[in-house]
Amino acid sequence: MRAVDGVIVVVDPVEGIMPQTETVMRQALKEKAKPVLFINKVDRLLTELRLTPEQTFERLLKLINDVNKLINGYAPEEFVGKWNVSVENGSVCIGSAAKKWAISKRIMEKYNTSFKEIFALTAAGDEKRLQEVAPIDEATLTMIIEHLPTPRVAQAYRIPHLWHGDLESAEGKAMTSVDAKAPAGVVIFGISYDPHGGEVAVGRVFSGTIRKGTMVYISGKNDMQKILQVGLYMGPERVLIDQVSAGNIAAIIGLKDLSIGDTISETNITPFEQITHYSKPVVTKAVEAKELKDTLKLIEALRELSKSDPTLQVEIKQETGEHLMSGMGELHLEVIETKLRDNYKIPITTSEPLVVYKETIDKETKDVEGKSPNHHTRFDVTISPLEKGVIDLIETGVIRDGEPKGKIYLEELVKAGMPREEARGLVDVSHTSVLIDATHGVQYMNEVMELLIDGFEEAVTEGPLAKEKCFGVKVLITDATIHEDPVHRGPAQVMPAIRRPIWAGMLFSGVNLLEPKQKFTVNIPQEYLSDVIGLLQARRGQVQEIQQENEQVTIIAKMPVAEVIKGFSNEIRGATTGRAIWSTEFDGYEKIPKEIQDKIVREIRKRKGQKEEPPSPQDFMD
Repeated sequence: MRAVDGVIVVVDPVEGIMPQTETVMRQALKEKAKPVLFINKVDRLLTELRLTPEQTFERLLKLINDVNKLINGYAPEEFVGKWNVSVENGSVCIGSAAKKWAISKRIMEKYNTSFKEIFALTAAGDEKRLQEVAPIDEATLTMIIEHLPTPRVAQAYRIPHLWHGDLESAEGKAMTSVDAKAPAGVVIFGISYDPHGGEVAVGRVFSGTIRKGTMVYISGKNDMQKILQVGLYMGPERVLIDQVSAGNIAAIIGLKDLSIGDTISETNITPFEQITHYSKPVVTKAVEAKELKDTLKLIEALRELSKSDPTLQVEIKQETGEHLMSGMGELHLEVIETKLRDNYKIPITTSEPLVVYKETIDKETKDVEGKSPNHHTRFDVTISPLEKGVIDLIETGVIRDGEPKGKIYLEELVKAGMPREEARGLVDVSHTSVLIDATHGVQYMNEVMELLIDGFEEAVTEGPLAKEKCFGVKVLITDATIHEDPVHRGPAQVMPAIRRPIWAGMLFSGVNLLEPKQKFTVNIPQEYLSDVIGLLQARRGQVQEIQQENEQVTIIAKMPVAEVIKGFSNEIRGATTGRAIWSTEFDGYEKIPKEIQDKIVREIRKRKGQKEEPPSPQDFMD
C-alpha cells in the first residue's frame, strides 16, 4: 500500500465484506490510500439467491453502507466522510469481472442504460449485450481517473504521514511537490527474482528521477550502490526504459541486500516509516529437499521468498539441518510450497503444520547472577515485563530490531513509558524484547557488549520453557565483574554468563505461553447454528457475534490457531454437509489457560528433542 495513492476495494455481494478485505482496507487507509468500490459477482444474487431487482438493489445499498462504515472507522481524521463511496458520484462500480461487464453512473448515462435493463440482461444470460452496454474496462478506468488522486495531489498529504524527516528541507519539499528534477527518493515495497537480472526491486519514486548508472544510498548502509537498469511494469511484463520519474512505480536492477521497506536515495535522507503488517506468522512447517543435491538450492529459494514476502519467516538451523518456514496460516504456507515446486523446480517434503507460540512473563525478578563457565566473569540482571507502549512501538515498526540510535528514538521510548535512564542504556531490540545496559563505570564493558548482545538474542530466540521465541521481556544488566585477561572474556565465557541468568530470571518470574488467535467468520444456513456453535466451543472458541440475514447466519468467533489446524475444516464441513463458508484473520496472541499449559509445553519440548520435564531456575544457576 505504500506504493499507491488509491485502491479498488473488491467485494462479493453474497459473501459480504470478508475479514481479509477489512484487514487490507485498514492497511490501505493507514497509508492514506483513497478507496473506490467494485462490487463483483453481482450475477450470483440472481442465479444463486434468486433475488428480485428490488431485493438486489437493497442488498447492494447495504453493502455500500457497510463499506463506508469501515472507511469512516479507519480513515485518517481529515478524510472521514470525504472518502465515502457512492453510486451517485460514480465511485462505485457494479458488475461481473468473469463476464466482463460493469456499470456505474457514468456508464449508465453514456450508454443510456439502467439497472433494471442490466438485471434483465443478466437474468437472460445475454453476456454479449451486457459487454456492449456496460464495458468493464471503461467503467473501471473512468472510476479510477475521476476519483483516485494524482501523485501531485496525494503526496502533499501522504508524505507528512509516511516520512518523518524535515518537511521544510529540500528533500521534504521535493517529495511533497513530486519534483522530478530533485535528488531521487524511492521506497521499496516488493522484491522479485529474475533468472537473468537477479534481484529486481520494485519501488515508488517519490521524488527525483532514477536512471541507469544512478548512485544511491540504501537506508541503514553507508556505502552507495549503482543502479544498473530501470524499468516500468506493463501488466506482468517488465519493460526496460531510460528513466523513471517521480510519481511512478519503478523496477530497479543492480542493488544488493535490499529488504522491503528500505529507502533508497541519491542523498543520505531520513528513511521512510517502516512498513508494518497486521498479520503475523502463526503456523510453522519444516521443509526439506527430497534429494540432497537440492538442499543449497532450497536454502537460497527460501531466502529469496522471505525477502519478497515480509509475512513469511524462514529459519535455517545449521546444527540440525532443519529448514523452518512460518506463515499466516496453512493456505499461506501451501502457496509457498507451490512456488518452491513449480517456480523453483525443487521437489520437497514438508511436516505437519505446527503452531508458533511465544514465551512471556508477568512480574519482575531482580539481581539474578550469571557466571562464566570459568567463574572469572559475572553479570547481574533484572528481568521484568516490557512496557506495553514500548511493545507497541516495536510491533508498529517505529522501533526496529537492533540498536535504536538518536534522540528521536530516545524520546519515543520515554513517551511510551520507559524510564529515561533505561532508554539511554538500550543496546538491543530482538523479538519484541530489549537489552539495557544499566551499569556504571564497569571496566571492559564496551569490549564485551557485542557478545552480550549475541547472548541476549540467543536467550530470547529460544526461551527457557519451551524453546519458543520470547515476547515483551526487558533485561537490565545492573552490575558486572569482567576479567582483565581477554582470554577469559571470549564468546565461550561471556555468552553463557548472560544467557543463563536471563532464562533463570524468566523462570523465577513465571513464564507464560502465548498462543496465536484468529478471528473466525463462518456463514451457514440457520438450521446448522447450534451444531456449529457447539463445535466452536468444543475447540475453545469464543463466540463474539451472531448476525442473521434471511435464512443465512454469520458467526464471528475468536479461535486458537492450534484448534483450527487439527482437522477442523473436515469437522465443520461434516457438521454443515459442506455448506459452511469461512475465513480467518490474525487476532493477536493470548495466554494459554493454565490448566493446559503444562501439557502443551511437554509436547513442544518432546518434539524439539528436549527433556519433557520443564526446567527450573536452578537448572540455569551456577
